[in-house]
Amino acid sequence: MRLTRRKVIQGGASATLSAALTPPVWAQTTLQADDRTLNTLSDGNLVLPKSFAFGGTAPEGADEMLARYGITGDSMTPDCNVTLLRSGDRTILFDVGAGQEFMPSAGKLLDAFDTLGVDIFDVTDVVFTHAHPDHLWGVRDDFGDLLFPDATYHMGRAEWDYWTDPDTVSTIDEGRVTFAVGAQSRLELLAEQINLFEDDQEILPGVLSRMTPGHTPGHMAFEVQLGSESIMILGDSIVNHHIAFEKPAWLSGSDQDPELGVQTRLGLLDQLSTSQMRLIGFHLPGGGLGRAERHGDGFVFVGEET
Repeated sequence: MRLTRRKVIQGGASATLSAALTPPVWAQTTLQADDRTLNTLSDGNLVLPKSFAFGGTAPEGADEMLARYGITGDSMTPDCNVTLLRSGDRTILFDVGAGQEFMPSAGKLLDAFDTLGVDIFDVTDVVFTHAHPDHLWGVRDDFGDLLFPDATYHMGRAEWDYWTDPDTVSTIDEGRVTFAVGAQSRLELLAEQINLFEDDQEILPGVLSRMTPGHTPGHMAFEVQLGSESIMILGDSIVNHHIAFEKPAWLSGSDQDPELGVQTRLGLLDQLSTSQMRLIGFHLPGGGLGRAERHGDGFVFVGEET
């Protein structure tokens, strides 16, 4: 593996601290068909207040529901799953994780790369679901340069237009101002290497875009062809494995447009449960791979280990 400037920085400090403070991270799931290999890679996890799931007062029964999933304290620690697709001469990364400037519990993607034997110079394409910090901020290395210098970058036009609009910083809600500032500074680096696309477009061979707004204005999911089946990379259009599945009509505090997020979530869950298409969720447990199944008047996430 080629030495990167990031590895030079990490070498001294992390050698003594990582074993004690950082849990191991790795390639969590692997799917193969024909000449295509799909992995989910751990970028670590987030640490969020439980109230973040609701954006205000928790609905009746919410605490009891979360307790059934082992969430009983004041915080949640959702996994962060980045997807890697290797197909022929292409190595395609879906989102890039949080990098080193968002949360100390995240930004572990390069450890998973090491486990797979993948180098940053191998990445030919980076595809973004959206521009929130845990999906975008890892695009920049510790020196402020692009971490994947040889890649072509792909983002939905509506998402790009929103985050590069100078007015977004002053119009976004106060709690997300740092999201907007961080997005603009990073997207400026991509201006010469960005491919913008629309809904329902084959952006790369066997990769179809699917507009899934609500979490952000231009959020995209992607249907990836793998042999005879398609797998839906959800990003944050379905953001957790408990409330979003059991009570998809509840408003989510993580969505920038909660009402639109409900419409998107209901439509996706209906499609995924009916077709039994496999899915990968960025914040779903166990690497994020599984299926949605109907359960009463809601749904349940059925995880899958490979």
